[in-house]
Amino acid sequence: MYWHGIDLYWAYSNLLPNIYKETRCHHRACDILHDALLRFALTSSAGRDEKPHAYLRMIARNLTLDEFKSSRRFLPLLTPEEMGSDGAGNPLVSLSPSPEELVQIKQRLEALQRVIDGLPARCKETFWLFRIEGLSQQEIANKLSITVNMVQRHLLRAMADLLEAQEFIR
Repeated sequence: MYWHGIDLYWAYSNLLPNIYKETRCHHRACDILHDALLRFALTSSAGRDEKPHAYLRMIARNLTLDEFKSSRRFLPLLTPEEMGSDGAGNPLVSLSPSPEELVQIKQRLEALQRVIDGLPARCKETFWLFRIEGLSQQEIANKLSITVNMVQRHLLRAMADLLEAQEFIR
């Protein structure tokens, strides 16, 4: 069965398993495939008509990369099976940090905050928009009325300062 030039049998028997290999989650893989099919149907690029399967595969790969970029901001939680228990239903792994770990975390965060506070204002704002708010470099350039090249320079400066301070923070 074909839809907009795409063999749906191919999409679900070939492309979906490839996406699954990357995501390791059937639900995410299906979501990515469906989003890719929607984007494919809504685009009017020349590559779409020339090599529709290759174009769909490229869209799916880009969506998978976007999924990884957005998911790396979150800390995965342990499942009950990974935590284990003592037989009485009490977890072996504590999800709460110890008081010592809390002090260390607080000290590291304060050190990071000092490094970020030491950045020039525009550099700090660019870093915040990119790393915390998740804006693209182009979106930051538009928002701050600067070039993408300047956004990249600000980000490089911020990352270099953070990397330099990293050995002192740990």
